Amino acid sequence: MAKTTPRKPQKAAARKPSPKTPAAASGRAVSLVLLALAGVIAVFAVALGARFIIGRDAPETETVVEREAPVIAPAAPIKAPPSKVAEAPPPPPPVREAEAVPAPVPEPPPQVTEAPAPVPVPAPPPPPALTPKPVVAMLPPPVAPLEPPKVAPGSPLWKKNALPFRAPPGKPAIAIVIDDMGVDRKRSNRTVSLPAPLTLAWLPYAHELPAQARAARAAGHELMLHLPMEPSGSADPGPQALRVSLDKGEILRRTKAALDSFDGYVGVNNHMGSRFTADSAAMAPVLGEIARRGLLWLDSRTTAKSAGLTLARELQMPFAGRDIFLDNEMTVSAVRGQLAKTEQVARKQGYAIAIGHPHDATIDALASWMPEVQKRGFVLVPVSAVVRAHHTGG
Repeated sequence: MAKTTPRKPQKAAARKPSPKTPAAASGRAVSLVLLALAGVIAVFAVALGARFIIGRDAPETETVVEREAPVIAPAAPIKAPPSKVAEAPPPPPPVREAEAVPAPVPEPPPQVTEAPAPVPVPAPPPPPALTPKPVVAMLPPPVAPLEPPKVAPGSPLWKKNALPFRAPPGKPAIAIVIDDMGVDRKRSNRTVSLPAPLTLAWLPYAHELPAQARAARAAGHELMLHLPMEPSGSADPGPQALRVSLDKGEILRRTKAALDSFDGYVGVNNHMGSRFTADSAAMAPVLGEIARRGLLWLDSRTTAKSAGLTLARELQMPFAGRDIFLDNEMTVSAVRGQLAKTEQVARKQGYAIAIGHPHDATIDALASWMPEVQKRGFVLVPVSAVVRAHHTGG
């Protein structure tokens, strides 16, 4: 028993300091709470200050700041804890941060630079400039001269297919005829692209002839059939050419086949044919069929002995004859020389008919000459206009 009694006071002495620890702990807890509250208040004050700063910039960017504000505000962490302290002293802290904020004031200038952007919008002055463009009313005048005299119901085919054209009086007329069209497609297309009106004579054996001829007519050119005939030399006039060795029946058959190869043309001229056109007996059935169909005859005059013009007068059919060949020498300078001769003939007799071919030199020379010749007082016309004015055989 004597051993146990001294042990009990030792335990009691060890337990006595325990009442002192709770007091110290409670003091520390209080200080931590105060520190936490102070931190929360500081955070809330910073948030209010930031919001106050943003509010000062708001008037200058209006809608732009209102859209960007939610992105800047880290409101999520603030709203949860401060709900209890929301009624704490928010007013004083914002005043301090608002005073420290005057620096952001220079931010408005960049936003002011965005304001002038809408200023270019008042560019509706162009619409008034567009209104004077009723000058389009100037387009009708060129159309008027293209209106032809109305063709009577019983008019011959050459008049029905003639290019609508009314030449101004008092000016020498020049008709440019381009033979051998349709076989060399590339150069034929280049020729069609020249300014209208030209008279284009198409070979009956050209590929896709009706389509080519329609395109040329749509481009404003007049059409003819270029009928292959036998030459004096050894040159080949092409398939189904008319030859003096053929009987009348075969000559007629080949003539009709060529005449039926396409339509919309005003008449016929000869391809080569220096031997055939000099033979009156061979030419008679050919011109007879051309006259029967109401077409005109243009004699290419590949020989001075051609019987074509004499027979055309006898048949009282419309006709004309070539005055100048343009490209016996195929250079641009040579063609321009022949075009100058064409002008001389036109001044002397009131008109001239020149025949060329779809060669590069001829096309290039015509491309530069056609605008110039009209400035010199000449008028370019289709062959039908010359025939109508000077050779009214039928």
